[in-house]
Amino acid sequence: GDFNLSNFEDGVISSAFMVGLLVASPIFASLAKSINPFRLIGVGLTVWTFATAGCGFSLDFWSITICRMLVGVGEASFVSLAASFIDDNAPVAQKTAWLGIFYMCIPSGVALGYAYGGLVGGHLNWRWAFWVEAILMLPFAVLGFVMKPLQLRGFPPAGSKNEKTAVEIATSEDQDISYGKGCALSIKEESSDQSSIKPSRSNGSRNNLNQFSRIWKDMKVLLVDKVYVVNVLGYIAYNFVIGAYSYWGPKAGYNIYDMSNADLVFGGVTVVCGIFGTLGGGYALDLMTATISNAFKLICAAAFMGAIFCFSAFCFKSLYVFIVLLAIGELLVFATQGPVNFICLHCVKPSLRPLSIAVSTVSIHVFGDVISSPLVGVLQDNVNNWRVTALILTSVMFLAAAMWFIGIFLQSVDRSDEDIEHPGSMYDESNTTPLLEECHKDHCVSLPEP
Repeated sequence: GDFNLSNFEDGVISSAFMVGLLVASPIFASLAKSINPFRLIGVGLTVWTFATAGCGFSLDFWSITICRMLVGVGEASFVSLAASFIDDNAPVAQKTAWLGIFYMCIPSGVALGYAYGGLVGGHLNWRWAFWVEAILMLPFAVLGFVMKPLQLRGFPPAGSKNEKTAVEIATSEDQDISYGKGCALSIKEESSDQSSIKPSRSNGSRNNLNQFSRIWKDMKVLLVDKVYVVNVLGYIAYNFVIGAYSYWGPKAGYNIYDMSNADLVFGGVTVVCGIFGTLGGGYALDLMTATISNAFKLICAAAFMGAIFCFSAFCFKSLYVFIVLLAIGELLVFATQGPVNFICLHCVKPSLRPLSIAVSTVSIHVFGDVISSPLVGVLQDNVNNWRVTALILTSVMFLAAAMWFIGIFLQSVDRSDEDIEHPGSMYDESNTTPLLEECHKDHCVSLPEP
């Protein structure tokens, strides 16, 4: 109300942080190969904290929009890297359940935001909602720097002498090919060659160029993976609906059913369904045996049934029938969170997991809730009927179910155990390599150790 915003501008503010998320997510994912990912999360949470406080100090539409973009930069570190830590440390039989617990925080946080924003804004001022939130996040940002950093599987220990970047690994792979063509090397000769390498500006520039080339190659690996692409396309359609629900839901409920406490009603329904639905989806996949094929089956069925219940909810005029059907629909829809991200983590090798999550997160926001909030605002401005607008929006969930249905029939391979770039496996293999390899015409023959 302070800035006299139109529905379109109101929707832009809700989506502005996605711009920062879009730019920063791939950057954080690539930096994880040279900087400890746990410390990167600390940096991200610090940016998030100060940007959130800045929202409270904003003076107009543009200032709060810029601060919201910086919030997206801070969030990028967490959404890109946290899921990989969970996947590394979760028990094998409970990986999806652990991911479900993590992603449960998203709907429950949104729901608590409804109630929190309504209470703080009603009793104090909307600016205090941002300031208090920044204060609450500050200790977690500090912990990101003072706690002993965790290490991601598939990445070398940050700061170690044996640390290899993706570029160095690619270079070593090329060297291995040249060795196979015809040369004999001893470990002594190899180590002396390595020690003679001196850092220089030209080498640094070349390494940076090679690193960008490597990142682009990793991107192409993701974009040609049919399992990954189909999963993300379904996730985009899903997030298109959920994002608009989270922003416009209370206003739609207020206008359709004349709910004076729409924030609290939607918040209560979403937090309960978000918690139990997300947890239920994770545990259900673990009970089915967590495989990519089973994950597609689960999310397809949950999305389709959830869409039916949510669509039916807006068809009834009774408030109580609406709440019951919406609750069942959201319970089913939120069950997809854990399995969807399980697919993103397990259809790629460990070193690609941060980039996989980053690209997925950027995609579902840029093509999902970033455009859905303003588009729903424009649709409502023209239709001027919240019931019709809600029904059109909900029908997009059927598209998500259709995409995930296609995924059931795709040939899928769980690559989570592939550890090509893991330093431990690299150096373990070197311990068993003979001291000398003699190359004959077209192939190498390993000579026995003395």
